[in-house]
Amino acid sequence: MPELAIEFENGRKSFEPGEEISVTLSWDLASPPDAIELRAVWNTEGKGTTDLGIEHSVTIDSPNSTETRKLTFELPEAPYSFSGNLISLVWALEVVVKPSDQSCREEFTMAPGATEVILTPVVQTGRFKMGV
Repeated sequence: MPELAIEFENGRKSFEPGEEISVTLSWDLASPPDAIELRAVWNTEGKGTTDLGIEHSVTIDSPNSTETRKLTFELPEAPYSFSGNLISLVWALEVVVKPSDQSCREEFTMAPGATEVILTPVVQTGRFKMGV
């Protein structure tokens, strides 16, 4: 059975914006693929349409069928990981085998303080008046 794995350095899965992170990719495939691609992606989950973005991508051309590689890259400054009542934004690393599109995904948090932002309802304490 083909295997793919993403391992975060020291098992750490929470990061600051702009921080450099290191991961180890490993694969054991039946035959050598054309390429292996690592993507740092984000997507929204919840009500409404799903938004997604690929913020970083590294392609390993002509890899062996079985390998382990360490990769390091810098995260962007935004968007932050967050959760609210209606929507959440989730960061993940994805490894994709080309041309088969076999893949694996590991989620992580990226926000100030390396802690997911929790959105809470705003309590209205007064009325808003418009001047005439």
